[in-house]
Amino acid sequence: MSYELIGILMFSTMMLMLLTGQRVFGAIGFVGAFAALLLWGEGGSVMPFSATIKLMKWYPLLTLPMFIFMGYIMSESRIADDLYEMFHVWMGPVKGGLAIGTIFLMVVISAMNGLSVAGMAIGATIALPELLRRNYDKVMVTGVIQAGSSLGILVPPSVVLVLYGMIARQPVGQLWLAGAIPGLVMAGLFMLYIYVRCNLQPNLGPSLSKQELAEVTWGKKLRLLRAGIIPLVIFFSMTGMFVMGVTSLVESSAVGATTATLAALFKGRLTKKVMEVTMRKTLEVTCMFMWIILAALCFGAVFDGLGAVKTIEYFFVDRMHLSPWEVLIMMQISYILMGMFLDDTAMLVIVAPLYVPLVGTLGFDLIWYGVLYTITCQIAYMTPPFGYNLFLMRAMAPPEISLADIYRSITPFVIVMILGLAIIMVYPEIALWLPNTVYGK
Repeated sequence: MSYELIGILMFSTMMLMLLTGQRVFGAIGFVGAFAALLLWGEGGSVMPFSATIKLMKWYPLLTLPMFIFMGYIMSESRIADDLYEMFHVWMGPVKGGLAIGTIFLMVVISAMNGLSVAGMAIGATIALPELLRRNYDKVMVTGVIQAGSSLGILVPPSVVLVLYGMIARQPVGQLWLAGAIPGLVMAGLFMLYIYVRCNLQPNLGPSLSKQELAEVTWGKKLRLLRAGIIPLVIFFSMTGMFVMGVTSLVESSAVGATTATLAALFKGRLTKKVMEVTMRKTLEVTCMFMWIILAALCFGAVFDGLGAVKTIEYFFVDRMHLSPWEVLIMMQISYILMGMFLDDTAMLVIVAPLYVPLVGTLGFDLIWYGVLYTITCQIAYMTPPFGYNLFLMRAMAPPEISLADIYRSITPFVIVMILGLAIIMVYPEIALWLPNTVYGK
C-alpha cells in the first residue's frame, strides 16, 4: 500500500468516526496511534508518547488555564453586568446605540476570556433581554450577539490561537498581537453596519426615549463609568505589562487571573459558589483542550512522517497548476464547509497537519495565516444551515426567537466578516504590523 493511500485512509477513517458522533480527541488520537502501530510496529508507540512529552514541556500552555479562569470568574461574578449598564447609558441616545454598545461589550469580554462561548453566554443572558425589552428588532439583536461573540477567538488572549501556535510551532505572543488589530477592524465593521442599518431603518434599533434620557443624570453616567473601568484595568494591566516587556506571556496570564480575582473580591462577589463553578469549568475546558492538542500532535507526527504534505503540494501545484493564492482560497473555502459540521477546535486539529506545512511551503507567513484561519472559523461556524454557533444561540435564546430568525439575523454579519477577511488577505500588514513592531522584526 502506498503512503498516499495510507494518508487518505487515515483521514477518511477519522472523518467517519467524527460523523458517527465520537469525541474529537478520541477519534483523532486513536487513528494517529493505531496507524503508527500498524506502520512501524512497537516502535510506533514512541510517537504518541513523544507527543505527550512535547505537550507537557510546552511552557506557553500554562497560559491556557489562567485565561480560562480569568474569563469565567469575570462571568460568574457578574462584573460584565456593570460594563453593559455603562454602555447602555452612554450609547443609548444613538440609533442602534445599545447594539453598538453590545459589540463594545463583546470586545472587552473577548479580551478577558479568549472563548466565544463565554461571550455568547454573557450576551444572551445580559444584552439580549435588555435589547428586546427596548423594542430592538429580534432579528437584528440576535445577529449582533452572535457576531460579537465570535470575536472571542480573534481578540487576544485567544485560546484558539494558543492551540494554533502549538500545532504550527509559532510564538503565541506574536499570534495574539497579530489578532488584535484585525479583531478591532472586524468589530469596527460590525458597528458601522449596525449604525448605517439602524439610521436607514430606525425601527430596528430605536434610541432611548426623551423620558429615559431625562432620568439619566451625569452623576449616574460617571458612577457607571467608574464601574465599567474595572474590566478595562484588568485587560490593560495584563496586556500592557506584556507589550512593555515587564512580564512574559505566562506571567501576564497570571497577572490577569489575579487582578480578575481581586476585582471580584473588591466588588464583594467572590463567593464560595463563584469559586467552585469557576474552578470546575476551568478544569473541564483546560482538560478538553489538552486532550485535543495531544491527539492533534500524534496524528500530525504520523501524517508528516508519511510525506502527506508533499503529496498534497504536488497535487495542487504541479498536477492542477494552481497558484499559491488559489490554493490558499481553496483552503479557506474548505474551512467554511467543515464549519457546517465541526467547531473551530476540531477543524484546526483535523486539517492543521495538512494545511500549515503547505502554507509555509507556498511562501506565506504562518503568523498571518493564523489570523486568516481564525477569521474563517468565525465565518464557518456562523454560516447557515449547520453552523455550530447558530444552534448554540438557539439553545440560549428565548422562545420567541425561532431558528429561521437566527438564520436571517446572521446572514448580513457573515457578509461583513467575508469583507473583513478579504481586507486582511489583501493587506497582510494589518495583522503583521503590531507583532513586527513589538518584536523588532
